[in-house]
This record gives sequence, C-alpha cells and structure tokens, in this order.
Amino acid sequence: MTSVPINVPGGTERCLVMGVVNVTPDSFSDGGLWFDEAAAIRHGLDLVQEGADLVDVGGESTRPGATRVSLEEELARIVPVIRALDSEGVTVSVDTMRAEVARAAVEAGAKLVNDVSGGLADPDMPRVVAATGVPYVVMHWRGHSHDMYSRAVYADVVTEVREELSKRVDLVLAEGVTEEQIVLDPGLGFAKNAEHNWTLLAGIPKLAELGFPLLIGASRKRFLGRLLADPDGTPRPFSRSDDATLAVTALAAHAGAWCVRVHEVGPNADAVRVAAAWKRAGANT
Repeated sequence: MTSVPINVPGGTERCLVMGVVNVTPDSFSDGGLWFDEAAAIRHGLDLVQEGADLVDVGGESTRPGATRVSLEEELARIVPVIRALDSEGVTVSVDTMRAEVARAAVEAGAKLVNDVSGGLADPDMPRVVAATGVPYVVMHWRGHSHDMYSRAVYADVVTEVREELSKRVDLVLAEGVTEEQIVLDPGLGFAKNAEHNWTLLAGIPKLAELGFPLLIGASRKRFLGRLLADPDGTPRPFSRSDDATLAVTALAAHAGAWCVRVHEVGPNADAVRVAAAWKRAGANT
C-alpha cells in the first residue's frame, strides 16, 4: 500500500480527505479565489483546520477546454505555496502533469504527486517520481482538456478504465516506480460523460480489485450539476453541488475509496467518519 498514512490519528482506519488549492485564475470550480500566493497559503491552512489530511496544490487548470500554461508560470504559482505549507507541517500533494514541476514540488516539500495524465502527458514523469520515492497518483486519462470529450467512447467503461489503468501501472513500474508508491484514480469527468462517471462510482469495488488505493475526485464536477438541474434543464452551479459531493464522498468511502479530493473539506471530513463508523458496525454484526 501507499506510504501516505492510511491509519489516521486515533488508530481508526478511514478514507482520507484531500483538500484542493487551485493557484489558478481559471479553474472550473473556484478560479481566481486562491490565485494570490498569500490567499492560497491561508486557504491551505484553513483546509487543514477543517479536517483535510492532505492539501493538493495545482497551478494549471484541467477544466474542459483549458489551455496549458508555461512551465515557468506553473512553477511560479505553486512552489512558494508548497514551501510555505510544508513549513507549517501540512502534508502537501502537487497536482501537475509535468515531471520538472513534480521534481521542484517534492524538493519544496510535497509528499505526493497527483498526475491527472498518469504519466502520458510527460514521459519523464514516472522516472522522476521513482527517484523521489513519494506516492504517485496515476489517473485514467485519454487526452488533454481541449479535446478529451471526443475520447469519451466506451463499450464497458469500468472494464476499459480498469484495463487501461492496469497497462499504465505496468508501464510506470517498468520505469522504476514501486507498487507501494501507486495510487489509482478513475478520472471522473476526464474523457467521461455523466453516465460513465456514475458507472465508475458504482464500480469502485471492481476497480479496487487492481490492488491499489483509489483516489476519487467528484467534487463540484459537471455531472453533479446536471443531475441536480432546474426543471428547465439549467445545471446547478458548481458552488451549489457541495451537498451532492458530500453524498458521493460517503458512498465512495463506504465502497472502499482510499481518499476523496474535495473543495469543501469540513462536511466531507465528517462524511468519511460516518462511513467508517458504518463499516465498523457492519463488520461487527
């Protein structure tokens, strides 16, 4: 299993909560709110106070249709934030597709690399992660944000995502990443439509059969807003889908997710504890 602690303080095993700090002007859920360095640092510290086990810092939006920022810009956005949070004892993960950014982030104190491309966007990423020894989130990915929906074609989404993740695991292992470093993410919303996302959530137990911890990132994603659309079909705004995110968190945690990546930490930290209590009670009946 991954070297990021799974047994949380108090000895109770539960799903972890990863809070999101987008140091970007254009992220889909909160673009611009934490773009200022000082604001991003404060937000990361606030997330820990609210119950985040990890804080995921990213400097490049992966929203649908997003274009890439330069390497220099991404580094300038996130490295000072990571360094400051690490100095405060925060367990930081870095959300990046670039090997050079991952290396700099780990040098600044990041304890986990969260790569939405699973090493496909930058072929140097697995080797860099292997050298750092930190846990590595390998997400299911079929292409960059500007055209990913054209790739959302599946005959059996759970089987195909599972097979494609398995192939990515084999490739990153061949580059020196160890099994103990690997965390998998089915990539909700990335080359997936709403039906695909729901099917993957229901398929968490099958995905877990690959033998690696699972990170689930459903927070404020478009498929929740569409589920909760107004009678006229207008999707609910991202910021008003936090209650739906909470429901997904509880269900995913109960189904065996290792960690959930969320924007609104406090209620989700409560939800994973409820799920853990439910599972313990079920094991004792």
